[in-house]
Amino acid sequence: MNTKVVIAGVELKNPVMTASGTFGSGMEYSEFVDLNRLGAVVTKGVANVPWPGNPTPRVAEVYGGMLNAIGLQNPGIDVLIERDIPFLKQFDTRMIVNVCGKTVEDYLEVVEKLGDTDADLLEINVSCPNVKEGAIAFGQKADCLYDITSQIKAKAKQPVIMKLSPNVTDITEMAKAAEAAGADAISLINTLTGMKIDIYKRTFVLANKTGGLSGPAIKPVAVRMVYQASHAVNIPVIGMGGIATAEDAIEFLLAGAAAVSIGAMNFVNPYATVEVIEGIESYMKQYGIEDINELIGGLKE
Repeated sequence: MNTKVVIAGVELKNPVMTASGTFGSGMEYSEFVDLNRLGAVVTKGVANVPWPGNPTPRVAEVYGGMLNAIGLQNPGIDVLIERDIPFLKQFDTRMIVNVCGKTVEDYLEVVEKLGDTDADLLEINVSCPNVKEGAIAFGQKADCLYDITSQIKAKAKQPVIMKLSPNVTDITEMAKAAEAAGADAISLINTLTGMKIDIYKRTFVLANKTGGLSGPAIKPVAVRMVYQASHAVNIPVIGMGGIATAEDAIEFLLAGAAAVSIGAMNFVNPYATVEVIEGIESYMKQYGIEDINELIGGLKE
């Protein structure tokens, strides 16, 4: 039984990876999860300099998920290179580094520093507010997405995955812009923008007012967008958004995802990633599927 998938020329032993920002760099989770079982570990977003993140409170529970306005707090690329990459190098799993920034130059500085490291792939978080565009996210305008993707591709030594924002009118337009600019793969969805109000204090629950909604509540939106995007482009699509079980993951594969990322569920169940891998294997055995690639885009239409 073959569970291997290939993303931009990089082979993963199975299609299950972690979603950026929900697993750190795997250090804490390695007490619960055998990282060798995972197809890949995706690091928390890293910038060219340390970011303090947003003021607290910055996490709130909501029906079917959570809101977060962490603000991409991270220790910066130098710490990641010195501490996190050597840690992940010990394991037989692929390493995907998620990159964030406030300007194109910020992203390029990180991408260039990663060029000589053991990172296998780069995932570019274009849901970051673009300072020069008045805080509109890089991934919310097709021309802006095209520009940053093409500039990153010109500097990157590793294959580039563009992580798309769902907070757009037409996800296929964004997917096509990323592909046209040379992206090797795309991943989606990032969080949906949401808000929670405390009716007793009559104020916002999050200091940032809005936050990113993740968890099972967003899964139907994510499946729809992954289906649309995978039919709009010829590059691999990594699907994510509310995956809690193997059944959820298989739904994304059938919709056209070549791999899947598990995010918010790591907070609820630290064993979620391995349970999903085992569940996919059981499903394949039960239905006599010899190669996982039979499932990818295998939806009967």
